[in-house]
Amino acid sequence: MTLVLRPVCRDDLMAVGAVHHASRIDTYRGFVDPEALESVPAEALGRWWYERWPYERDTHRLTVAERDGRIVGFTYLGPDEYGEPGLGELYAIHLVPAEEGRGTGRALMVDALAALHERGFTRASLWVVAGNQHARRFYERGGWRPDGTERESAIAAAITRQLRYLRPLP
Repeated sequence: MTLVLRPVCRDDLMAVGAVHHASRIDTYRGFVDPEALESVPAEALGRWWYERWPYERDTHRLTVAERDGRIVGFTYLGPDEYGEPGLGELYAIHLVPAEEGRGTGRALMVDALAALHERGFTRASLWVVAGNQHARRFYERGGWRPDGTERESAIAAAITRQLRYLRPLP
């Protein structure tokens, strides 16, 4: 029952897509249209990662959480998508639903913050769906604070209101 965090390899990307899909379905239930979420199957998300990763692996970091040889979560990070100096972005933390409450999300977040700091960033940002109170509490316990910036962004075919959170890096 040991949790291992490690860099992704190309052979992991379809499993990353499956985790991404399971996490979205579970996490966004209740505030994102379920039909929109189901419209993008796990295999399509796996292919999306498979196509995207080769182009971003030099500037971004994809880390998987593995428990007993099975990928159960991941983080994705890199430079702030708007190019703000000194600001790195945590684009995603996703877990399979069975991993919630087991410390996996926290371990991934701590690892991601250290990785952003190692890359020379002094602050970190992330975007969270405004209605996702569970995630907002998780990030706030981790030292993140909303800065008042909002945007609309698509999750599958659903447009969501998202809030930007910031925190200093150690």
